[in-house]
Amino acid sequence: MTLVGECLSPHVAMAQRDHIRLEWRTPYRVLERTRQVAWTCFCRATVYELGEGGGQAFLRRTVQLDGKPTMHETSPCSISEARVIWTALLSGRAR
Repeated sequence: MTLVGECLSPHVAMAQRDHIRLEWRTPYRVLERTRQVAWTCFCRATVYELGEGGGQAFLRRTVQLDGKPTMHETSPCSISEARVIWTALLSGRAR
């Protein structure tokens, strides 16, 4: 078990009362080559990643329960818009 104080990656803050609900979809390969540029700590059951490629970006949510990870992604958008959403997610303003 990893203690939160030992984690190197950020954790998502609790959702704020007026948070924005993101639309999560089954992953689809719209962007051929992407790289994960930011991610949350893997010590939690739900891990978020920010992927970028080809001038576009998206967020991925992976729920790691019962040994079967389930992934969902947001629709691709501009890199700058995805980074704003990523910041909102980390601060609890989006979920």
